[in-house]
Amino acid sequence: MRRICFAVLLCTLLSTSVGCFLPIYSADPARRTRQLIFTSEDMRQMLNQWERIWFLDMPDHMNPERVHGGVI
Repeated sequence: MRRICFAVLLCTLLSTSVGCFLPIYSADPARRTRQLIFTSEDMRQMLNQWERIWFLDMPDHMNPERVHGGVI
């Protein structure tokens, strides 16, 4: 009976918590801001890395603009 009550109590406590059980970011506002900036910068750079992997950043040969292509 104690195990069942303990399990119910534990489930109730865990289900009523807001957010993650272990916080990812610091509680200090200045440090948390730095961490969020670093995370968002990593996500922004991830798109550039993905385009490089799939060669999406290569120039298209059907470019509508005229390009000289030689040494000026």
